[in-house]
Amino acid sequence: MPDTADLLQIRDLRFSWPGSSADVLQLAALHLAPGRSYFLHGPSGCGKSTLLGLMAGVLLPRQGRVELQGQDWAALPAGRRDRRRADLVGVIFQQFNLLSYLSCLDNVLLPCRLSRLREQRCTGSVQQEAHRLLQRMDLPAELWGRRADALSIGQQQRVAAARALIGRPPLVIADEPTSALDEPLRDAFMDLLMAECRQGGSTLVFVSHDARLAEHFDERLSLRDLQAGPVPQEASA
Repeated sequence: MPDTADLLQIRDLRFSWPGSSADVLQLAALHLAPGRSYFLHGPSGCGKSTLLGLMAGVLLPRQGRVELQGQDWAALPAGRRDRRRADLVGVIFQQFNLLSYLSCLDNVLLPCRLSRLREQRCTGSVQQEAHRLLQRMDLPAELWGRRADALSIGQQQRVAAARALIGRPPLVIADEPTSALDEPLRDAFMDLLMAECRQGGSTLVFVSHDARLAEHFDERLSLRDLQAGPVPQEASA
C-alpha cells in the first residue's frame, strides 16, 4: 500500500532513453512530503531534468515506480496521465514554454482551462486568481493583454511562474527558472515563488546550479548521492 504521508514516492527506478542500453538514472528510493520545498542539484548531465520529467509523468521508467499521491504514472494510459498532470502538477520550464500567440493573461489561465480541478481550487474566480498572481509577480496590469513573445525575459519568467502556480497544484516543478536573471530579480522571484508555494500548500522541487539559492529550501537533494544507493536488478528471464 502507498504511504499516503508522501506526496511523491520513487522506488527501484531505472531509466534509459530508447535505443540505449545504458541507464541515465538509477534511483533506489525518494520520498517527497506535502508542502515541503526541495533544492535538487548535481553536475550537468547527471539527469536532473530527466528526473523532473519522471516526477511529472512526462517520462516513464523502464523499471520501478513513480507514484504521485499513491498513483503510479506507468499504470495510467497516456490520456489519463495528461489529465492527471494538468490537475496535479505545475511546471516552470527553463525556457518558460509560453504560448507566444496568447496574451500574458491567457497563458496564466491556460491550466484552469485544461483542468476543472485547478479551476475549482482557485480562490474566487479564475480571472481574479490570475490577476492576483500577476500582481504578486509584480507584472504591471498594462502588460497583461500583451502577447507573451512581446515581453522581456524577466517578464516571461514571472508569467510562467504564475501559470504554474494557478489552481494550487500539489506539486510544482521548476527547472533552472532563474538562470537568465540578474541577482536582484532572482532574489525577488525566489521570495515570491516560495511564499506562493507555502500559501498554496504545494511541494516545490527546484533545480538550479546556483548553490546560493539552497538556503531558501527546506531540504537539499544531491542527485549524485541519491543515485549512490543500490537499485534491485531486474529478474532474469
